[in-house]
Amino acid sequence: MSNTTRRTFTISMLAVLAACGKPPKEKPNFVRYSGPQVTQVQVVKGQRRMYMFSGKTVVKAYDISLGNVPVGHKQFEGDGKTPEGVYFIDRFNPRSAFHLSVGISYPNEADRAYAASMGRSPGGDIFIHGRGPAGNNLFPSRHDWTAGCISVTDEEIEEIYAMLLPGTQVVIYS
Repeated sequence: MSNTTRRTFTISMLAVLAACGKPPKEKPNFVRYSGPQVTQVQVVKGQRRMYMFSGKTVVKAYDISLGNVPVGHKQFEGDGKTPEGVYFIDRFNPRSAFHLSVGISYPNEADRAYAASMGRSPGGDIFIHGRGPAGNNLFPSRHDWTAGCISVTDEEIEEIYAMLLPGTQVVIYS
């Protein structure tokens, strides 16, 4: 066997051995969803429940945490409230400090107009997200701990992230 053939054989064997190594210890953040298309998300703040609908059928339901001032509609930046009304999924953040996050289109035109009429900012950056390290530390002692977002477990946000598409309607009730 020539040196070139031996070198090629050795490199090939090392590649095969490397491919047979142990799987990564961490579970990937991205999962696949093969169920029916989610056409609407409904959040019922008073029940602390979020429902994924396909048409009129509930596909999945989740227990949720809300903003640290959960009663009432979000009106201003920093009020700690979770919005109420009709919004849409408008972005996905795979690098969220809260594991993964899915953006909700708050503030809408009415939210901006009301805040402006009061000389205030409506705030923004409302997401459905996991807990991440910060939320896992807060959650045991405070059920509603976010700054106005909707939180689920890290495992649940992986599933939700896979289920939703941009433009999916989000209806948030009191």
